[in-house]
Amino acid sequence: MKCVECSKKLGYMEHRNSMDHFGVELCEYHQTRLVKLIEMNKTPIEAIQLYYGLKEAGVKAMLEWWDGNKSVDIAISRVKLNIEIDTEYHMLTHEQAINDLERAMHSFKNGFTTIRIPHVLIKHYLKETVNNILGIMEGLKANIKVI
Repeated sequence: MKCVECSKKLGYMEHRNSMDHFGVELCEYHQTRLVKLIEMNKTPIEAIQLYYGLKEAGVKAMLEWWDGNKSVDIAISRVKLNIEIDTEYHMLTHEQAINDLERAMHSFKNGFTTIRIPHVLIKHYLKETVNNILGIMEGLKANIKVI
């Protein structure tokens, strides 16, 4: 048992607390940082779990990245991919739908593709979700011009 961020060895209680709150093995220092991030940005727990799932798969992603217009749950700048986690997917209103469309438009104008993933997908199918994102990244990489 060690922290996935700094590789510090975790005690039982530190491990248990981290797994109960985040579903990821983190030391007390990194748990505190995530709590602050959640409070500032209302980051969904599933975004944290997906971020670390992608990190484990070797993807260099950014959690709560500011794109100049809004904070994106997860950004993978190498392939210009923004990932938003829908936590209230079942309660979509027309106002939220138009806001989502406008946010996607701003991302496209900046050359980024935005995908929205329902939180329940990450909660129940994390590995499959990571694998699908890896496939999306391959497709995006093929379309990016090398400068």
